[in-house]
Amino acid sequence: MSFIYKLKKDEPFRTLCLTILSGIFLLISFFGWVKLPFDIAWFAIVISGVPIVYSAIKGLVTKFDITTDVLVAIALIAAVVIKEYFAAGEVAFIMQLGKVLEDITAGRTRRNLQSLINMAPQMASIRTENGEKEIPASEVKIGDVILIRPGGSVPVDGKIVRGNTSIDQSVMTGESVPIDKKEGDIVYQGTFNQQGAIDIEATHSGDDSSLKKMIKLVEEAEKNKAPIVRIADKWAKILVPVALGSSILIGLLTKDIYRAVTALVVFCPCSLVLATPTAIMAAIGNATKKGILIKSGAAIETTAKVNAFVMDKTGTLTYGKLAVEDIYILDKNIEHKNFLSITASAEKFSEHPLAKAILRYAKDSGIVAKDPESFEIKIGKGVSATVAGQKILIGEKIIGENLIKKTPDVSSLIEQKEKQGKTVLPVAIDGKVAGIITVADKIRKEASETVKNLKKLGIPHIIMLTGDNEVVANSIGASAEVTEVLASRLPQDKVNSVKNLKDKGYVVGMVGDGVNDAPALATSSVSIAMGAIGSDVAIEAADIALMGDDIGKLPFLVRICRKAKNRIIFNIVISMVINFGAIILAGFGLLNPVTAALVHNFGSVFVVLSSVMLLTYKEKAKV
Repeated sequence: MSFIYKLKKDEPFRTLCLTILSGIFLLISFFGWVKLPFDIAWFAIVISGVPIVYSAIKGLVTKFDITTDVLVAIALIAAVVIKEYFAAGEVAFIMQLGKVLEDITAGRTRRNLQSLINMAPQMASIRTENGEKEIPASEVKIGDVILIRPGGSVPVDGKIVRGNTSIDQSVMTGESVPIDKKEGDIVYQGTFNQQGAIDIEATHSGDDSSLKKMIKLVEEAEKNKAPIVRIADKWAKILVPVALGSSILIGLLTKDIYRAVTALVVFCPCSLVLATPTAIMAAIGNATKKGILIKSGAAIETTAKVNAFVMDKTGTLTYGKLAVEDIYILDKNIEHKNFLSITASAEKFSEHPLAKAILRYAKDSGIVAKDPESFEIKIGKGVSATVAGQKILIGEKIIGENLIKKTPDVSSLIEQKEKQGKTVLPVAIDGKVAGIITVADKIRKEASETVKNLKKLGIPHIIMLTGDNEVVANSIGASAEVTEVLASRLPQDKVNSVKNLKDKGYVVGMVGDGVNDAPALATSSVSIAMGAIGSDVAIEAADIALMGDDIGKLPFLVRICRKAKNRIIFNIVISMVINFGAIILAGFGLLNPVTAALVHNFGSVFVVLSSVMLLTYKEKAKV
């Protein structure tokens, strides 16, 4: 019963079964194993050929659409007319076999995503006033608190509200190492809890989850391959009259209808139909396993031609999160831990990103910030607070130039650190500069290596584009080893910078976070969003989405796109060489309809197998 149901509902499975059946009938016909009043190849003609002829007639009648099916149908009918039933069945069989191989390629492309869908839990254990309650994951509401035990998978996107753990999110981002997560961190549907029990608060549910967004993106990639498939049909508008003309000419010159039909059979564009879509889907499938989601074949083609990358600084070349870099104690009477405790307590009520960086550092160092007795923010200057009876001032402007100059070497130290692109926060305790804290957005550890690898791939221009001032931008740019730094750029300035590069003839790849960079991303030749997992804006704005924050995947992205483009060209060349070579042989009578079908349709299988190899392409250790 299940087999019959699958046969009815699953079109690729039905096509596979009918194609196998058609092939069996052709084998019986070829070897003459069964004697019937008619050629048993007729079964193959009916099973595999009728759908092709029907599709061709439907397209011509309803839209006058000359597709590849038209040429195949003409060849099939011509072979039947001259009673070359095996050749007719073989043309239909190989055309359907090509479709089966394409389905297999596309199926392998989606297999990684499908396994993720299958592994996502169907049930969730939510916390209630009466204890734990098991409910379907689809019924979880935003704000529900869910218990996730060690070894369990995450049923919905959420924020950890209790506990620490390591999460295996390789199926979403391609990261091979589990990521440590603590309270306040985000976890995603379909990922796996490796260690401790945690409670998460649902932040997204239903179709808004990160998993559903991934599914949507892959579906978009499927839809967006349609224009590429239509390239073959555009060729068909040329090939149909050329094939018919060649066939008629060969028939007139040789007076041999068999040679004319052979020309029609050999000109069937099966391999051309399969050349592009199979390569595109194989490349998309390989990239998906790496956590790189490509929306379309056009994005692959453009990425393969990129000769200039423009990268945003914050969140792309850097982590996009301010962190304490250095702490210098200038008052020898104050211990490091005490200095950090006083500073963190003074900043406790501040919402400024610099203050939050200090508080995070203090918390990670095991220091609990106390409530200050008094607290005041001086906008644009700094913080004034009282902690344990001591008057605390944080910030160069609020402390004042005179007080800073009274402390030896403070001015030169501040200047030195600012040249390194760091924000310097001098801390004064009871009228004396006691120390200095520097805060900076850290450069990603893989940024420099990524830029080097892109240069080795022959991309000479790697440009950092940022709204930050030149001092900070130049420091980060030097560390990342980019070729050019464009600082102090407003959103419109970023757009103009990308336009200028395109006007100079560059194919520009823009890499950003998909939020602040949306206008520049939209202007670029191909746009790549960093850390798109969980981000609607990033997915909508970009042609390609890196689901994790690993910029190190860019060189692999460029290589797989180049491989795909070269494979498409190779496939098309092979298919055309086979077609034109075989038609010459047909003209000289060196091929008959049966051998012509074998030679030509070997090209179709070869093209598909050539594309499938892209699925197994792996990143090299060195570029």
